[in-house]
Amino acid sequence: MKSEENILVAVAETSVIVRSGLVTVLKRLPDLNVQTVEVTSQEGLQHCMEAHSPQLLIINPQFEGWFDVEAFRECYQSLDIKLVALLSSFVDSNRLKGYDESINLFEDIESLEKKISVLMNFTDDEDADQDALSQREKEIICCVVRGMTNKEIAEKLFISVHTVITHRRNITRKLQIHSAAGLTIYAIVNKLVELSEVKMKL
Repeated sequence: MKSEENILVAVAETSVIVRSGLVTVLKRLPDLNVQTVEVTSQEGLQHCMEAHSPQLLIINPQFEGWFDVEAFRECYQSLDIKLVALLSSFVDSNRLKGYDESINLFEDIESLEKKISVLMNFTDDEDADQDALSQREKEIICCVVRGMTNKEIAEKLFISVHTVITHRRNITRKLQIHSAAGLTIYAIVNKLVELSEVKMKL
């Protein structure tokens, strides 16, 4: 169900290709009304915060050096703003402390929309667990129950191993299933795979 509320999202990224590409995708999210502001410099970010007060800031952690999350939050503590790290390469997880969420260049549209909906508290608690999974996450579950390694999954889906691990972490969090055996049962029950496709480990 489409949310009627407008979300003002600032995208801070020096790469015009990455920035404009993300802005285009955000405007195409089917169930969210997103308005965007593009930010290309620290000075521009300051002006954006003062003039627009966005609800969501998606920013490259390496924006003009390393973006100081704590200093930013302290400066704008009066604003209810969510910070999302925009990942276009591997970033040390210690650098992501303080962010509310992260997105990377390999996100599919369902995953991106889901993350923004959760941040904006637009999620419907009545959604079924399977509906909460993105198409990419369902693909990864299928690969896992077929016995594929993270590296094999990454090669098959043309994504990085880091992205596979991130998806698997999200799947575990959403389903509260912590073993390959549990995922196998889930996949069979929800008809994601046929029993004949499952790789048995004795």
